[in-house]
Amino acid sequence: MVVLKIFEADQPDDSRPRDAISAAWAFAGGGERGKSLRDTAAAALKAARSAHTAAAREAAWAAMSAAGAAYLHPLAKATQVKHILGASAYAARAAELVADDDRSVGAEHLKRMAHRATPVVVDVLKRFPSAPEGGGRVGELIRMLDADLRSLARTE
Repeated sequence: MVVLKIFEADQPDDSRPRDAISAAWAFAGGGERGKSLRDTAAAALKAARSAHTAAAREAAWAAMSAAGAAYLHPLAKATQVKHILGASAYAARAAELVADDDRSVGAEHLKRMAHRATPVVVDVLKRFPSAPEGGGRVGELIRMLDADLRSLARTE
């Protein structure tokens, strides 16, 4: 929950990203894919607009992506990979920014995320083409995590 601490340091009275993460956890625990996820994802996106720092904005986007991940489409398009890996990539970028744009911090974050990924996540990811080009640093982080997870899948 480091990403929430980044946002809350910037906006201590704004619970919207925390609410989005809570909704994502509820869904991951077997909860309904419904209004709560949509509403909290949209609210976290709005919270990003109120952030004073780039790190806080990225943190709110991570929360929005976590809640929005439930809306992965079964279309075999590379753009869907962002739904699967976006929350981790935005969180890694937020961590980099807090560390004076130290890219090794983001790489370490992704390494931890790759080791936490369940076989189900990797299986779903493998149904899609590799992450697409573009997207700036967050896109780069998505491609790094995508490659790492696909690599893990081949060695297991």
